[in-house]
Amino acid sequence: MKKIGFIGAFEKTDLILYVAKILTEAGKRVLVIDTTVLQKARYIVPAIAPTKFYVTEYEKIDIAVGFENLESINKYLENIEANYDIILIDIDSANMFASFNMIYAEKLYFTTAFDNFSLRKGIEIISNIDTKSKIKVTKILFERDVVEENDEYLNLLSVSYPIEWADEKMYFPYDQGDLTAIIENQRVSKIRFRNLSDQYRDSLYMLTQDIAPDIKSGKLRKIMRNI
Repeated sequence: MKKIGFIGAFEKTDLILYVAKILTEAGKRVLVIDTTVLQKARYIVPAIAPTKFYVTEYEKIDIAVGFENLESINKYLENIEANYDIILIDIDSANMFASFNMIYAEKLYFTTAFDNFSLRKGIEIISNIDTKSKIKVTKILFERDVVEENDEYLNLLSVSYPIEWADEKMYFPYDQGDLTAIIENQRVSKIRFRNLSDQYRDSLYMLTQDIAPDIKSGKLRKIMRNI
């Protein structure tokens, strides 16, 4: 079972769900865990009589909300290791990073835009992670145009914290058309890719391939064309 973490203060719920949708269509058993303060998944993902903590199914994806660690989810589901191939965890605090033992995650991604709140709050999360050795993290950067100075600024802000940036980084367009498509998907409670920009879909492809390199490229492209 792979444990994948998405760290940061920038809104990433839809991004995680879209990656999870691709993975499930490829035959992976996927659990998404929302550990964030606002628990946006409660409001995006339909659920029947949601309680303080629960697991619901949406677009073939299991979504867990309100849990404070993997042990509590394991008790709720009676064997999380046997049920899932990949767990995608949405994190916006150092406390949840520790509670879910993300230091042992197979992959960690830092997701941010370059507005002051997203960037500085995200860095604050990293600064509070308690670890004796640096953790390797891949950047997922949301911006309309790729500006190298923004990436350099992020490097500067994080230079004294326990993080080692991976060589590769991924860019998603901060585009009004993509935002409109995402909002429409939320309204109809569906995950559909057809109205997303080519750049957004290409970035989803790269991210999914990074998480699950065992899925053949041609199969991945075909799956994404059909969503």
